[in-house]
Amino acid sequence: MTEDVRAPDVKPPPERLYGRQRGHPLRPRQERLLEEALPRLRFPLEKAGTPKLGFGKEPAQIWFEVGFGGGEHSYAQHNAHPDVGYIASEVFHNGLCSLLTRLVPVEEEATAPIPDMLRLWDDDARILLKAMPEASVDRLFLMFPDPWPKAKHAKRRFVHPHNVELVARVLKPGAVWRVASDDPTYQAWVEEVMGAQPYFDAPPPVAERPQGWFPTRYEAKAIAAGRQPLYWTFTRR
Repeated sequence: MTEDVRAPDVKPPPERLYGRQRGHPLRPRQERLLEEALPRLRFPLEKAGTPKLGFGKEPAQIWFEVGFGGGEHSYAQHNAHPDVGYIASEVFHNGLCSLLTRLVPVEEEATAPIPDMLRLWDDDARILLKAMPEASVDRLFLMFPDPWPKAKHAKRRFVHPHNVELVARVLKPGAVWRVASDDPTYQAWVEEVMGAQPYFDAPPPVAERPQGWFPTRYEAKAIAAGRQPLYWTFTRR
């Protein structure tokens, strides 16, 4: 890319991944899911150069979710769009187990059939996005990410000038990037960063979840706590 992102003065994102990978101690079932089921569903990095080959059958499109949390949104999108190859990325072990529990029956962690069109990525999403070809993804989701509310931690936010360029590289022209957040600091940050970049059409957010967007536990917690989620739809120019 030759365009420069004109965005807030912020340090480049760190190469290391911040945030927890594990919360409360895992139960035996969860350990089995990570040890036996996850490797069978993990997107093969060696297929990143030809990502349609990373699924059980060739998908019509490829969608990518960054930080799927409890997996409700990924699971719903996968079920609603069975012809789409869906890559769901999350590093938090408890979140991975939450989605795996929906996909794999008890005692069948090593043997149950896996969905052809859903793959998981349990490392930094940027690693896989950087390995994928230019204009190879049809839709990207960032649903209620960790806000990193302190100013000194702004470099850790996924909506970051450098990451915007990364996302723009991998998305096809006309592809959509959906972002949702309930945190006022992050909401203002998204407006600032996306208002200063040349890659996406960036209309104002809406305050009601649009049709085709599926709910998450984080959205429910935000609404119950009296916080107002905002929903952005950015289109790759």
